[in-house]
Amino acid sequence: MKMRRWTCAWLAVCLLALPCAADQDESAPLPVASEYVSDGMMNDFEDYAAAMPVAASAEGLNVSATAALLMERTSGTVLFEKNADARRAPASITKIMTLLLTMEAVDGGKLALTDRVTASAHAASMGGSQIWLKEGESMTVDELLKAVCVASANDAAVALAEHLAGSEEAFVADMNRRAAELGMNNTRFVNCCGLDADGHETTARDIALMARALLDHPLITQYTTIWMDTLRNGATQLVNTNKLVRFYQGATGLKTGTTDKAGYCVAASAAQNDMELIAVVLDGATSDKRFADAKALLNFGFAHYEIARLHPEELTLDPVPVRHGTAPAVEVTGEAMAPLLVEKGAAGQIESKLALSAELEAPVEKGQPVGTVTYWLGDKPVGEARVVAAQGVERLTFGRALQRLLAVWAQA
Repeated sequence: MKMRRWTCAWLAVCLLALPCAADQDESAPLPVASEYVSDGMMNDFEDYAAAMPVAASAEGLNVSATAALLMERTSGTVLFEKNADARRAPASITKIMTLLLTMEAVDGGKLALTDRVTASAHAASMGGSQIWLKEGESMTVDELLKAVCVASANDAAVALAEHLAGSEEAFVADMNRRAAELGMNNTRFVNCCGLDADGHETTARDIALMARALLDHPLITQYTTIWMDTLRNGATQLVNTNKLVRFYQGATGLKTGTTDKAGYCVAASAAQNDMELIAVVLDGATSDKRFADAKALLNFGFAHYEIARLHPEELTLDPVPVRHGTAPAVEVTGEAMAPLLVEKGAAGQIESKLALSAELEAPVEKGQPVGTVTYWLGDKPVGEARVVAAQGVERLTFGRALQRLLAVWAQA
């Protein structure tokens, strides 16, 4: 009985507190809870990447190749570069785009690993690295992926391209379209396998972009991490052209390339301690020097940087009061945010600051922003997550409040 009387009293107060239409000011700003906010806390942070403290010195990092780049995969942050936008022949690193389009078709359900691909005369005519496909010979997509990823087989790459697009020319058009979508502004593909050709060029930066996209397909590393395998019931031996797969801790691939025009190239990826790096080396003087350069880049990245995984969605936050709502308050939650790249040892120094509206005006929609959690490293903001309403709260109209009051009185 006491609870019903309290409810009646609350509803009566709500009725008295409901504003007349002429008194409502929908544009009036809501106050911010001062106990949560420091001076300037509500400033806009438009570019956290620019403020991120990724400034480890590259002094002593010696890369002998003509062009190189080191990228952290999750954020896309470039940690080192040397002539990264100089256009060069990429050799078989071209096949990263061929593999990307193939994996997109597989993950999109347009192609199955068990599908059989029949080699054309054109595919069988490819020189360079190959598995010696014969015209009319049939292999599964799974087998051809092994041939491309492990042995860098040109004939296998062309067979996949023709199967997907009808011809190598049509597939190359798809490659260039996808490159444009990825922001590979200095890239032009002429073939799908990387044999030297006039105008067939890309850059270390563009290669890192397509390598990053390929690694978004986890299935690919089941192929790029194979050291040795066989085809044709053991008759054809495959040995990975990327020595790092066997000799570098956490190596996940990705692709080597060598031609007279391109020199010795590698796009190497590796994962350690919850961080994955992509190292691109173009025009190395020898095979050993390209791997040494890639190893030096990866070692530099893992030694100087780490990933900070913050979880604003797990914060315990107090409900926010709601004016003129069907409920007196609304539960709120932080939205998940992407991991942050920081200098080694800095993850434990990150602090969070909460800026939350003191109260809201009904109606409140589920997912409506009600504040922010900003993460700081020293005096620099390094990340921000929205705080949103966990559920909706309808506006309490005079009629609805009266109806509820009468219902409670009837039960009293």
